[in-house]
Amino acid sequence: MNTPWDQVPDLLLPALGETALMVVIVMAIVVLLGTPLGVVLFNASPLGLFPRPSVHAVIAAVTNVGRSLPFLVLMAAVIPLTRLLVGTNIGIRAAIVPMALAGIPFFARLVENAIAGVPHEEMNAGVALGGSPLQVIRKVQLGEALPRVVAGLTINIIAMVEYSAIAGVIGAGGIGYLAVNYGYQRFDAHTMLACVVTLVLVTQLVQFVGDRVVVWLSRESR
Repeated sequence: MNTPWDQVPDLLLPALGETALMVVIVMAIVVLLGTPLGVVLFNASPLGLFPRPSVHAVIAAVTNVGRSLPFLVLMAAVIPLTRLLVGTNIGIRAAIVPMALAGIPFFARLVENAIAGVPHEEMNAGVALGGSPLQVIRKVQLGEALPRVVAGLTINIIAMVEYSAIAGVIGAGGIGYLAVNYGYQRFDAHTMLACVVTLVLVTQLVQFVGDRVVVWLSRESR
């Protein structure tokens, strides 16, 4: 049975708010932990400020494992950890754990690649001018790589929107939960269509804003 169109917003808007809440919390965790992890990944490599092949190999292996698992498999695999950390394996809190575990290594690799795009001569110049490793990382590496980091952040946000929809299968709320429980299980075509259109529009909006910020940052850095 289809929900009348005039009642769809009453279902859709709260779900959209739950999706936004999940993505904001997860991305705060991802940026907070993924940025330093990406910095260490690059600087522990042979091209970095403090090459440590063994450290780089270990961190790279861990991040590769995190990126290699499909999100649905990861979500199921970390249920014991999720229950340990948040006390439940359903709802928004439960979704945040696997989403963060998927997002952190992904963003770390994006940060590493962004820093790798900074000309090595600029890093050498920062060192030659007496900059400490922290100053070179902050002002040269992250400063020059900022447009590429923001581009990576945009990609990561879109991925988290998609993951939040998948997390609907564990009752996490949001657009995914609404699509599964109303659109699919109740054969509600109106709700399903509204969920699909909303996800497409949100993705387009995030990409548009991210692209504009990248262009602005690129102009400012010239």
